[in-house]
Amino acid sequence: MKIKNTPALTPPMGWNSWDCFGASVTEDILLANAEYIAKHLKVHGYEYVVCDIQWSEANADSTQYHPFADLCMDEYSRLIPAPNRFPSGFKAISDRIHAMGLKFGIHIMRGIPRQAVHRNTPIKGSDAGARAIALPFANCSWNTDMYGVNPDMPEGQLYYDSLFELYASWGVDFVKVDDIARADYSRDSYANCREVEMIRRAMDKCGREMVLSLSPGPAKIEAAWHLSRNADMWRITDDMWDDWKLVKAMFERCDVWQSHVGPGSWPDCDMLPLGRLRMFKGGEDCRLTKDEQYTLMNLWCIFRSPLIMGGHLPETDEFTFNLITNDELLHLVKSGVAPMQLFRSENEAAWMLYDTDGSLFCAIFNLSDEERCVRVASGALGLEKISSAYDLWKHENVSMPESGIENTLSPHASRIYRVI
Repeated sequence: MKIKNTPALTPPMGWNSWDCFGASVTEDILLANAEYIAKHLKVHGYEYVVCDIQWSEANADSTQYHPFADLCMDEYSRLIPAPNRFPSGFKAISDRIHAMGLKFGIHIMRGIPRQAVHRNTPIKGSDAGARAIALPFANCSWNTDMYGVNPDMPEGQLYYDSLFELYASWGVDFVKVDDIARADYSRDSYANCREVEMIRRAMDKCGREMVLSLSPGPAKIEAAWHLSRNADMWRITDDMWDDWKLVKAMFERCDVWQSHVGPGSWPDCDMLPLGRLRMFKGGEDCRLTKDEQYTLMNLWCIFRSPLIMGGHLPETDEFTFNLITNDELLHLVKSGVAPMQLFRSENEAAWMLYDTDGSLFCAIFNLSDEERCVRVASGALGLEKISSAYDLWKHENVSMPESGIENTLSPHASRIYRVI
C-alpha cells in the first residue's frame, strides 16, 4: 500500500522550461508558455507548467551553473524566486496559471542552501540553525547550491516541513526534486533514500496535493519498491536531448521498468525534446529526424511515460503541434494497461499495450540505420490471426496479413496500430 497521496493516477502531461531556457527562465516566459497550453494543448491533456532550476538566482543563464552563486532566501533558510526574474512572486504566478485552468510546478534541489548553513540562519519551528542539520559530505557533484539534510535530526524534517508549507502557500501542484533519483537506496545509509522519505512526509503534511517527481536518472531498478512508494514519477534516464543515440537507449530502459508502470507510479523517460529548443542560444529546432520524433512519441506513449514538453511552445511549428496532439496516441498514455515489450534487438523492437476497454495496440520500431521489415506474429499478440489494423497516425485501417503485423520501415522509423 502506498503511503503517498495519488494526484497522478495517469501520467502527468505538461511543459518544463529546461530544454528551451535552461536556468534562465523568467516570469514572462512561464506565462507565455502557460497561455499557449491553455489555448492549444489543455484540450489534449497537457496541464502542468513547471519552472525548472535556479529560479532563486538573480544572474542565472543558459545551462551553465555559477559556482557558489548568491541565492535569494527568506529568514527561515528557504529559497524564494529572484525578484528581478519573477517580480510578481510565485503565488501570483501560480494564481494566474490556475486561472487558466492549469497547474503550477517548480524544480528544487534536494537539501538546504549552503549559504544558509554558512550563515547558520534559522529553521522555522526550531531553535536550531541550518548548520545543525547539514550534511556537507552529501552534496551534489554538479551543482554547488546545497548540502544534504541529516535525516536523524528532527530539525531536518522540520526544515522540509517548512519548505512544503511555503510551496503550498504558493499554490504549487508539482515539485521536481533534483539530485535524488539515482543514488544508493540502502535503507541503512545517509543516501538519498531517506531524504526522499523526509520530502514525502513533508508533502503529505502540507495540506495540498502535489505531484512528486524525482531526477535525474537513471534510477536503479532495485529501488523500484521505494520509488513507487514515495514518488509519483522518477527519471529512468539522465537528461534526454534530441540525439538518436539517447532515444535508442530508452528502449532498454523501458524494458527494465515496464512492470512498474501504474497509477501514481510512473517511470519517467524525461522531457520531450521537440520543437524549438535551446532558446538560451538563440533557439534551435529539434535535431531528430521526423521519423525519429515519431519513434520517440510512439515509445513514450505505449510505455506510458509522463509527457512533459521541452520546446518553447509559442514557437511550435505545425509538424511539432500535430506530433504532440494526436489524441488517439495520447489516449494510450491516459488509459493503457500493462505495457509490454514483445522483443528487442540491436535492430528492431516491438511493444504491445491493452486499453481499459480491451483494445489491443502494437508498436513496431526499426532501430537500425537501414530500411528493414519488422514483423510481429499474431500469436505473440495472443491472437489466432489479424482481422484488421488501424494506423494511429494515418487515422485509417490498413491492410495487414492474417499472420501478424508487419511493415517495411525507414531507418529509425516506427508504426503503431490498434489490432483486431
